[in-house]
Amino acid sequence: MAIKTKDLNARLFGKADKRRATTPTEAQTAARDKASVIELAVAGEETVAFELVKIQANQVADKTRVFAENAREQAFLNEHALADILTTLKDRGQQYPAVGRWLDDGRIEVLDGSRRRMSCILAEKDFLIYVGKGINSDHAKFLSDVANAHKPLSLFERGKEMQALLESGKVADQKELAKYCQCSEALVSGALKAAALPMELLMAYPSVGELGRPTIVKLHRLFFGLNNEQQQQFVSEISSADDAMWKTINASGITRITREVTSKLEQIGETLQPKIEVEKPKPQELVKGKISYLRDGDKLQLKLKKLSERQAEEILAYLADYLK
Repeated sequence: MAIKTKDLNARLFGKADKRRATTPTEAQTAARDKASVIELAVAGEETVAFELVKIQANQVADKTRVFAENAREQAFLNEHALADILTTLKDRGQQYPAVGRWLDDGRIEVLDGSRRRMSCILAEKDFLIYVGKGINSDHAKFLSDVANAHKPLSLFERGKEMQALLESGKVADQKELAKYCQCSEALVSGALKAAALPMELLMAYPSVGELGRPTIVKLHRLFFGLNNEQQQQFVSEISSADDAMWKTINASGITRITREVTSKLEQIGETLQPKIEVEKPKPQELVKGKISYLRDGDKLQLKLKKLSERQAEEILAYLADYLK
């Protein structure tokens, strides 16, 4: 009996080296041993045979492409975003093969393993992938979605998926989205705000996956506080440089670089739309040394000194009677 893909730990392998894997441990062993042929019960339905293919490092970019409906934004995959696997891959090579399907033009479409693919490109390492034939679009989407459970999607990527659900009519509002996605309404709001931001702004950061809701909310307020012309100028300025903004930061560590990038973006925003300094009203003296007042719009603050108990009571009584 082939292991079904809903079992995440062993979702890919049902048979290896002519031996049937019946537990997640056996399946993981088959993957680690890089069996030449495996069987996969796609979505628990039709079993497909996959062959292990090795693609030379200098051919990975040309001979493979990522499944178009993969929720993970490929433009965000850089050395910082891939730091969790890139170091190991550089030292020991790719430990677990990716999964894909053959295309009519002879290339391979990566369904599970887009991060491993880009890591191999950056590290100039050979790319290992199990490739099958006859995988339809629905099953390809299933494999891609299950694979993305390994590394959580960024708020931007989740927001794009949520926006698609709203536009399709599958859910009516953010409250229904929270139930459908099994998350809080606050997370839904943050994800949709992230999805509304331009790619150029997000790519100023070393790792979009590290951007939390507070930063996203700040960026959303910054960008959408500009008018259309200012927004275009903002995007043009941050995308005109040869290198991404994070590469120009003289600091180490994603957290520090992220903070510095946010600061630079805020400075650009203030240049395009300087803050209007509203002069605050100043206290005025009514009776020297005794009474001063502050008028702010429809508010009036009185500050009285050196009052006897009787004076205070009479003044309060007068105000209460006058303002009835």
